[in-house]
Amino acid sequence: MRVIVVGAGVAGLALARGLLAAGHDAEVYEESPEPRTAGGSVTLWPGSTGILEELKADHTRVGRRLETLESWSSDGRRLVTVDLTAAERKYGHPTVHVARGELVELLAEGVPVTYGARVEHVDPDRAEARLAGGTTVRGDVLVGADGRRSAVRAALWGEDRAELTRWVTWQGFITAPTSLTEGGAAVMMAGLAGLCGLIPAGEGRLLWWFDVRSAPGEPFWADDPCLAERLRERFGGWADPVPAVLGSLSGSSPAPDFFPHHRRPIPEVWGRGPTTLAGDAAHTMPPTMAQGANQALEDAWLLARSLDDLRGYERARARIARRPARLAATELTDMHRPAAGLIPDRLATWLNTAWLRRASTYLLTAS
Repeated sequence: MRVIVVGAGVAGLALARGLLAAGHDAEVYEESPEPRTAGGSVTLWPGSTGILEELKADHTRVGRRLETLESWSSDGRRLVTVDLTAAERKYGHPTVHVARGELVELLAEGVPVTYGARVEHVDPDRAEARLAGGTTVRGDVLVGADGRRSAVRAALWGEDRAELTRWVTWQGFITAPTSLTEGGAAVMMAGLAGLCGLIPAGEGRLLWWFDVRSAPGEPFWADDPCLAERLRERFGGWADPVPAVLGSLSGSSPAPDFFPHHRRPIPEVWGRGPTTLAGDAAHTMPPTMAQGANQALEDAWLLARSLDDLRGYERARARIARRPARLAATELTDMHRPAAGLIPDRLATWLNTAWLRRASTYLLTAS
């Protein structure tokens, strides 16, 4: 089959890679003039690393394998530790953390992409897209993998139904040495001020992020001129290595990335006729559960096997994607109550291992 893929992010590139390996003709069109490698990093759970292995995308070349997921209080007390190697042993694939740009480059190897190709009009019933400049491309199947502002989804659904939550994320990398940078522990810290995450991303980098309440026109929103000062005021008294992270926020360091949290209902059916969606175009969700890139890979894996049953693909993926989407939209402070410190590590590990399977079409199918 000839498949037109709009968008060269994680979902689009993984899909094209799978289609090409299966002998299909895949064409990828990307609005950006060059590969979209900006952004922080992502955690890939065992289902995703299993998919990457099937796609022959060698994830061992990038990022860092994670061994534990730890919850700390703001004063540095460990509340609970999840053993991620338990899921690795059960499912046969590791959990890794990788810079998003490196993941995109890995998936793009060997995949032909037409960059600078902005879609101006989509005819879902004909699997047809008209590009800026007048060129029209048509396939047997058209896939919108073009993100939250998807032109393909707009042609299918009309107005974007995504809504802002009351939370935003600021994130970036610190390359100065810290106690976590060269280890295998992902750390989540919670307090009244908000949340902080710290995860090693390989190559001497530690991803940091702060989740805080905000809304348009309020402090901590995009282009806040006092951002560094506000973050230091709010999180400056937290345990190491948070002070080192805050100290790296200077005029000479790269500007941190800003992500407002969006949520959108995930319908049972995403497409129409020969047209469907994948990734954020289909199921935008807040980053709280670290599932955005994972669900994109899950979409790509199943869709490459379901070109003759697009509605079946949508129903199967909607059923799974709704699970992390609902949890991700939960009030953040409700997810990190002090009672979490009362959960035994073994129980937390068992719950996490079971949850990863429920959030993965790949793992559910393979088991």
